[in-house]
Amino acid sequence: MLSLDLGAAVPAPRRVLAVGCHSDDIEIGCGGTLLTLTRSVPDLHVTWVVLAAEGVRADEANASAAAFLAGAPSSDVRVLGHRESFLPYNGAGVKEAFEGLKDAAPDLVFTHTREDLHQDHRLASELTWNTFRDHLILEYEIPKYDGDLGRPNVFVPLDDAAVDDKLRLLETHFVSQREKHWFDGELFRGLMRVRGMECARHYAEAFVCRKLVIHSSG
Repeated sequence: MLSLDLGAAVPAPRRVLAVGCHSDDIEIGCGGTLLTLTRSVPDLHVTWVVLAAEGVRADEANASAAAFLAGAPSSDVRVLGHRESFLPYNGAGVKEAFEGLKDAAPDLVFTHTREDLHQDHRLASELTWNTFRDHLILEYEIPKYDGDLGRPNVFVPLDDAAVDDKLRLLETHFVSQREKHWFDGELFRGLMRVRGMECARHYAEAFVCRKLVIHSSG
């Protein structure tokens, strides 16, 4: 299995865009990776975008983003008010929102995977690829009732501190979700353990990378 050190083998990403449809998606899908990046890349800028959050959910999204990005030298949090679960039926408005993300000028984009069975998630993935055609895009996974977890091909190992912090922040900031059967620290830890096993580590988050260009120095 080929391993690349983002700080040595290739230039570390300096500008990261994280896109989530709902107020806990980014945290669940790539929260540990973002915590790791904020602690290891000294000049990192993160643009954090939640497409559909209103009322209490918007408050949770803002508070959680601030906590996850506390170690980032620079960040821009955008919580939009599109209607949850109806994003495909407001396609023009969501497309306009993505057009407005071009100013983030990211080196790396995190978004939902296109095989996700949630209609909002699939649209976000599609529009990410429509909008960012010359960027490294990593698609993250969200465990849920639909049973649509795939076969990721990129793994980011996480140390115990990143895992514990991710789970603690999820528990702290998403009180509105605690009664849902799937919102469970044991589930989130278990998935990270499975992905860690798959890449010969203890814990990891996993992603789908559909296009990667490797330049030769020769």
